[in-house]
Amino acid sequence: MNLSNKKVAFYTLGCKLNFAETSTISRFFTDKEIKIVKFNEIADYYVINTCSVTSNANKKSRNAIVRATKKNPNAIIIVTGCYAQLKPHEIKNICGVDYIFGANNKDDIEKIIETSSKLKKVEITTTDHKDMKSFFPAVSKGDRTRAFLKVQDGCDYFCAYCTIPYARGRSRNLPIKEIIKQAEFVAANNIKEIIISGVNIGDFGKSSNETFFDLLKKLVEVENIQRYRIGSIEPNLLTDEMIEFIANHKKIMPHFHIPLQAGSDEVLKKIKRKYNTALFKSKIEKIKSLMPQVFIGIDLIVGVNGETKENFNETIEFVKSLDISYIHYFQYSERENTPAINFEPKVSPSEKHERAKITDEISKSKHKSFLSSQINKKFQVLFESSKKGNKMFGFTNNYIRVVSNYDKCLVNQIVDVEIIDFYDDETMQIKIL
Repeated sequence: MNLSNKKVAFYTLGCKLNFAETSTISRFFTDKEIKIVKFNEIADYYVINTCSVTSNANKKSRNAIVRATKKNPNAIIIVTGCYAQLKPHEIKNICGVDYIFGANNKDDIEKIIETSSKLKKVEITTTDHKDMKSFFPAVSKGDRTRAFLKVQDGCDYFCAYCTIPYARGRSRNLPIKEIIKQAEFVAANNIKEIIISGVNIGDFGKSSNETFFDLLKKLVEVENIQRYRIGSIEPNLLTDEMIEFIANHKKIMPHFHIPLQAGSDEVLKKIKRKYNTALFKSKIEKIKSLMPQVFIGIDLIVGVNGETKENFNETIEFVKSLDISYIHYFQYSERENTPAINFEPKVSPSEKHERAKITDEISKSKHKSFLSSQINKKFQVLFESSKKGNKMFGFTNNYIRVVSNYDKCLVNQIVDVEIIDFYDDETMQIKIL
């Protein structure tokens, strides 16, 4: 079948892992010469890669699906991702949907591309989380400067508030030698930076009798990849040996994202996290002692069931004591079939909102303080292809977003710069050296 006159549009919600997987799915279509268009354009296929980390994520996923069905009622609508895995029959009731593929069934999308007309009955393809054994390799290369490389999937932790193990199954990965082939594919496309991505990347190696540290040591040997950033990594899996290796290797950027979730040991124990505040603080201090200019972001859940005002105040005082750069926080959302749904006391929506405001103020203060401390310091910046007006942007090795006058010769180049001032609250002015 000639598909060269067909068009496909994608919409991705949620984590960077989803974006990497969408990029891989898109190649199923482009390999058949199907043109990719923007999601707000008329297409023959719409692929919505959903998220289900909160109830709001579910809502956004539904809204995206409805938008696609309204844009072209005759289009083939394909829904995948975590919401599709957890709530396929909820999606089935949305008029216009044709195919639903669970989180572990994304590779099956390739098999239905040559379908020429809409279905009379929705087809659902999912795998129970207990039976998820396969690994869907994924790497994004939509940006000319960086790629998200999936190295691990699933999670064995079953934290009390989280549905990810039910959506993505147990921890699993390809062997290191296969991951290296993916990294070499990225290098062959002249992409200079890789973000190492997964659900619980520090747990890498369950399927191959290897470790995440083993993977790091092999990745840095790949020629022509000049930068690696490590995605979110659990504090209990971030060993001192690994921190020391990162500090001493110029290819791995001084940039960490470490989930805290709560700064109260009582709450951490209740929600079944695998560390306490003392361990968390020791990791931050170890990192800062070896990499003084490092960027450290943390995750925080605000208003989880069972979090008292006293617990929240503990969290705030603990977070204030940490030498960090940014807080990624979100208000707790009850998820079906998780233990936390029954925890008491339950935090009211208004109280969650108030706690979020307090957390946001601390995050902004921490971030501004970090950025201010970097003025008059010299860095290397990888410039991106995107531009806004006559401005272009890039990131320093320690994840400071910078702005410069647009120069196409700088795209995908690593350049020495000096930070001189604020452009706005999020972006810094530079002088190219």
